[in-house]
Amino acid sequence: MGTRPTDTGVRGRLGLIVPSSNTTAEPEFERALPDEITVHAARMELESVTVDALDAMSDGAERGAELLAHADVDAVAYACTTGSLIHGPGFDAELEDRLEAAADAPAVATARSVVRALEALDAERIAVVTPYTDDLDAKERDFLEAVGLEVVSIDGRGLEANTAIGALTPDDAEAQVLEHVDGADADALDAVFVSCTNYRSLAAVDGLESKLGVPVLTSNGATLWDVCRASGLEVDFEGRGTLLESSRS
Repeated sequence: MGTRPTDTGVRGRLGLIVPSSNTTAEPEFERALPDEITVHAARMELESVTVDALDAMSDGAERGAELLAHADVDAVAYACTTGSLIHGPGFDAELEDRLEAAADAPAVATARSVVRALEALDAERIAVVTPYTDDLDAKERDFLEAVGLEVVSIDGRGLEANTAIGALTPDDAEAQVLEHVDGADADALDAVFVSCTNYRSLAAVDGLESKLGVPVLTSNGATLWDVCRASGLEVDFEGRGTLLESSRS
């Protein structure tokens, strides 16, 4: 990494590697971060959220990391949940290693970030809400259970087109969570996870935690928490939910 001028007003730079059809990760990161930490993205081709398309997409990840190195980023995040879990546990860690070598900077992948976040919250029993089809929900359940989590339930919207996922709102996320997890269910849970970096849900976290009384994390929230941790950048995420607020301690 190069030597950064000290008079630019920039305290840190985060690199994101995102699917080409993702319209959510960059804006959610930018809204949550202070102005002096900037976000820079590279894109990988993806239009439909299917197993085959996600598998092919990962071939472009290392090139994206190499290009982000040109921007002298402090860390890189592979911001795609199912894209980093479809091959099961181990692939996410391997992906992080490959991206770290390509970017010459710390790297995280969303699936691994979610696991780290749940571990940080001491969460074992979780409910999962997704926009995905049944086959991807099954792969997500398999991944989460293989790393030792108890998936009490998982609910998907059945969407395949990533633009349709990106059109969902935080209100949609809140409604789906509340329809799937009521107060009685929440008493038996350690956390609720809203999956997909293209599902606009980070803004719903604080309100959902107030209603359910358990931590709620999202794919972008977990990735943001983890990439800031990896980069060494300290950020005050007050009002962004239990996970992100824990980064202050």
